[in-house]
Amino acid sequence: MSEWYYADAQRERHGPVDAGVIREKFRQGELDLNALVWSEGMSQWQPLSAVAEELQLLVQANTGIDLRGDYAAIENGTAPEPAILSAASPHSPYAAPGSISTDASRVVAGGDVVNAGFLRRFAASAIDGIVTGVLSYALLIPLALVMGVSLINMAGSEMANMGAMLVFYGLYYAICILVPAIYFGWMQSSNTMASLGKMAVGAKVVRVNGERISFWRAFLRYIAMTGLALVTCGLAMLVSAIMVGVTERKQGLHDMICDTVVVDKWAFTDHPEWQERGLGTVTIVVLSLFGLMLAAGVVLVIVAASIGASSNFTP
Repeated sequence: MSEWYYADAQRERHGPVDAGVIREKFRQGELDLNALVWSEGMSQWQPLSAVAEELQLLVQANTGIDLRGDYAAIENGTAPEPAILSAASPHSPYAAPGSISTDASRVVAGGDVVNAGFLRRFAASAIDGIVTGVLSYALLIPLALVMGVSLINMAGSEMANMGAMLVFYGLYYAICILVPAIYFGWMQSSNTMASLGKMAVGAKVVRVNGERISFWRAFLRYIAMTGLALVTCGLAMLVSAIMVGVTERKQGLHDMICDTVVVDKWAFTDHPEWQERGLGTVTIVVLSLFGLMLAAGVVLVIVAASIGASSNFTP
């Protein structure tokens, strides 16, 4: 007898169970035709509708409406026998079970959409800040070493030193801006539609209609955020943070300029019910660590101020 595995509405895997358990859960409404199942011989997880014939699930072929409520009538012969769904294509019996997967790039409109709020986005930014910082310094450290050697070789030439410093600062700011812009452009235009930070907190960046954004839109989205921050001396960052907290779609200034929204990773998919409405474990952990670091910084400042005051005290 074949053993089956199935995923519930929370995307948790259960099994192994026999086919009778799957049929019973289907009849009781605990599983529907979109539920994902797997058994030995299947190359990947399949919707229940694809194996309806094998599991002897009776459904209406013309409307796609299942007849769970009419099973009593079907079994005692008082209802007309509906058609059976076609079985899935045969699979290799040697294939290992795959993960439960959906086509994340396909846009499903009309469902519930959970927008990522300020705290969730802040946690993602903290993670991305570490990633982009490591990438940037991987380029800046060799640049600084080359600059130091150049200044030693040009000792005594004030104009040459000034020119070298201008080149260094130009490259420094180019790296600090372009590396994150390329990183976000590449990651957010990929199939995941999210940077590493947003992947960690379960969010993604899309157009307001749910479509995946292009590399250049993602690239310019970061440039817009950075440019506004530089022009306004950081005021735009504060305004964007407030807007993320109060606007209907939780959009910052750069989101509105580039027609983007940050949503849960399951938004605009076949399973909007899997969206996380709370902060999530990763967000809570990141915020907790940030809070501890902030508290430690405040304590150090207070201790340093106390030591300084004591050293300056004259009895």
